[in-house]
Amino acid sequence: MKLSVVIPVFNEEKTIGRVIRRVLAEKTPKEIIIVDDGSTDGTREEIKKFRNKEIRVFFHKVNQGKGAAVSKGIKNATGDVLIIQDADLEYDPKYYCKLLEPIILGKVEVVFGTRLKKLKFKLWGKNKTPLPLHYWANRFLSGLTNFLYGSHLTDVETGYKMMTKEVYGDLNIVSRCFEVEPEITAKILKKGYPIVEVPIKTQPRGYKEGKKIKAKDALLAVFTLFKYLQLTKIA
Repeated sequence: MKLSVVIPVFNEEKTIGRVIRRVLAEKTPKEIIIVDDGSTDGTREEIKKFRNKEIRVFFHKVNQGKGAAVSKGIKNATGDVLIIQDADLEYDPKYYCKLLEPIILGKVEVVFGTRLKKLKFKLWGKNKTPLPLHYWANRFLSGLTNFLYGSHLTDVETGYKMMTKEVYGDLNIVSRCFEVEPEITAKILKKGYPIVEVPIKTQPRGYKEGKKIKAKDALLAVFTLFKYLQLTKIA
C-alpha cells in the first residue's frame, strides 16, 4: 500500500528541510508531493537540495493559498492512501503508521489525527494549553460541524487528514486558503464516509514562529460549513 504525502508549503525555509527528512525516514512505501505556493524566502532553495525518486515538486509562480496547494497535490497523487503534511513541524510523521492502521484493517476509508480528544484545557502550569483562543475556536467549529452534519468529531481543523484514493479522488477541492480544512471535512461527511479519529500529539508554534492562520479564517470556516450543508449532491 503506497502513501501519498502532500506537503503544501509557503515561506518555511527554516523547517521544510527537516520535514522532508522526517517524512523520508518513515518506512511506509510512499511518494512525496511538495507544492511550493509561491515562496519568497529560501524555501525553494531548500527543497531543491533534495534529489530523491520518492519526491515530486510543483512550484506556483505566485502565492495562491493553502487550498490551492493542497488541490494541486491531490490532483497529482497516485497513492492508495493520502495524507496532508504541513511544513511547519507541528505534526510528526511518526504517526503515519498509527493513522494507517484502521485503513489497512479495512475498518474505514478516512482517519483524522485528533489533537483534542485527550487534551485537557489548562490556562496555567507546565502543561498549559497553547494558543487557548485557537483551542476554543476549534472546539466551536468541531461542535458546529457535529450539529450540522450529525458527526461526532473532536478536531475538524486537524492538519492530519488521511483518506483512501477513492475518497481523495472524489473531493474536487475549490477552496483557495485555510477554509480547505472544513471543506474537506464537510464533503467527506456529505458523501457519507465515516471518519475515525486517532489521538496524536503536536508541537504548536506561535505567531512569532511563523503561524499563519488568522481569526478571519475561523469566520470563513463557519461560512464553508454552511455552504456545503446546502448542497444535496456534491460533484
